[in-house]
Parts: sequence; C-alpha cells; structure tokens
Amino acid sequence: MAETFLYLTLGTNDLARATRFYDAALAPLGLIRRATEATEVGYGLADDTRTRLWVTLPFDGKPATIGNGSMPALIAPDQQAVTAFHAAALAHGGTDEGAPGLRPYGPAFFAAFVRDPDGNKLSAVHEG
Repeated sequence: MAETFLYLTLGTNDLARATRFYDAALAPLGLIRRATEATEVGYGLADDTRTRLWVTLPFDGKPATIGNGSMPALIAPDQQAVTAFHAAALAHGGTDEGAPGLRPYGPAFFAAFVRDPDGNKLSAVHEG
C-alpha cells in the first residue's frame, strides 16, 4: 500500500461516526489510527511512517458527497482479514456491496466490498 500512493482522502459528514466505522473496519487489515484532529482522522500501517488514508470533514464546509465510480481497494494480508473487514464494516454502520469471495479479476483475487456510513465505497483484497 505504501508504495502505490501518498495518501487517499474520503469525506464524511459525521466524523465521530466515521471514526468508529474506520477504527473497526481497518483493524483487520493492519491499519491503525495514526492521527486524530478536530476535522479529520488518519490511518496507516503500524510500521509505516506515513498516514495513508484520511477521513475528513470537507475543507470548504459543504456536505461530503460520494464519488460515483470511486473506490479505494485496500490490501489484506489474507482471506480471513478480508472476511473480518467485511464483518466489522457491517457491524459498525457500513452496508454490503459484495460479500467476501473470489472474483474474476485473477485466479486468487479474494475481495469484499462495502460502503461506509457516508456512502463511500471501499474494498479489501487479498491476492494470494
């Protein structure tokens, strides 16, 4: 994950709700909350010096909206982590967009898809 991009930002209209969701959903993927600010929280790998995923109230003060066709795909260490990500997301206000399972994108592409409480679509993927 760290070599692919500097960071991603997702908008929220309720930072406290989003923090509860992301703390739970990202934990199975090895991502921890690395930053907590008044208007944003940030997540990254425990052994990385960078915060790679930010969830923030929009800077312009307007409501956060989802990007149709936008979806971060997060690396999972194994299939169990994909399944745990999906379960944690649903237990913390997320909605199902595709249960854990193999997908036709490669012979071992195991993924799950969810939407966070603001409607942002996320996936967790294990290729192995």
